[in-house]
Amino acid sequence: MNEIAMVDKNLSVDRTPDMIAIEINSIKEQTRKIVLFNSIEIGRRLAEAKLMLPHGEWGDWLSKSVDYSQRTASNLIRIFEEYGSSQMVLFCDNAKSQALANLSYTQAVALLGIPQDERVAFIHDHDIDNMSTRELQQAIKEKQELEAKVMELEVAWAKDKNLADNAKRIADEKAEEAQKLLEEKQNIESDLRVTDKVLRDTQADVKKLQDALEKERQQSKEEVERLSGQLSDAKANGASDEMVSKLQAELKEARNLVDTLTQELDKPIEVTAADVVEKIPEAVQKELDELRKKVQDKESPQQGSTARVRFSVHFETLVNDFKSLLGTLVEIKETDSEAHDKYKKAVAGLIGKMSERL
Repeated sequence: MNEIAMVDKNLSVDRTPDMIAIEINSIKEQTRKIVLFNSIEIGRRLAEAKLMLPHGEWGDWLSKSVDYSQRTASNLIRIFEEYGSSQMVLFCDNAKSQALANLSYTQAVALLGIPQDERVAFIHDHDIDNMSTRELQQAIKEKQELEAKVMELEVAWAKDKNLADNAKRIADEKAEEAQKLLEEKQNIESDLRVTDKVLRDTQADVKKLQDALEKERQQSKEEVERLSGQLSDAKANGASDEMVSKLQAELKEARNLVDTLTQELDKPIEVTAADVVEKIPEAVQKELDELRKKVQDKESPQQGSTARVRFSVHFETLVNDFKSLLGTLVEIKETDSEAHDKYKKAVAGLIGKMSERL
């Protein structure tokens, strides 16, 4: 007996407080893992059972079968969903990662406040093994407050950016509108300058026509006086009836010409900017000038007859009507561009035919 006791004494190891502390901490670590492990596995099975039970029977089943409240069951299911692996594991680590497997149940519950995809990084960034539960909760709270502040700043930045974008858009629209107004102003000023020039040219043409008609009337009056004298002399000298009739006819024609010229000169002629809506195209103006020149070249001093005056009147009427025609084309263009092109081609064709007739 003494020998056996001696052997046991020789085989025994001297225990120390440090060794005991290591054993205690090891048991604590194992207990911590077991608690989390069992919580995950209980949550896994609760989730499985919940899917099997008919709607409305979940609460009764918890109370009668496992003595859990719905809140406790919900927490355990969330522990499984947040920390448990997707496979059914009974005899090995059932956590999603080694970092999560080393958590205590209290730490696991606290870390539910951290988004799942950020949880492992948070564990790595914080020495949670040496943190009390309060310190861990405070760290999580500070992170949540910081994230909320960042979110608030992002919302404010987005709002300010939206305001800035709207202000820029409005400024761009105003600038574009101002540019359009400036271009319209420049176009109007340009049109006014062209209109003013055409108006002055037209007024000058009207003055030339009036001067020509007045000169023609004076010549016709002189012709009337001359024919009157010849008629008186013919009657006094006993000229033939044929000669007297001829002189009377010429005198009548001359007086009619004077009356026609007087009527033309008495007509009020006023050309305003409203009448000059479009500048006569350069090619058309050239044709009109050439026509005027041909008339002047073909006429001789002896041809100051009624036909010449009628031609002058008809020619100026043609010029004025052509200007009115151009103005009407402008009005049509503003409402119907297709009709404008059609009528414009018709006018060009007419001018071509008129040129061929000449």
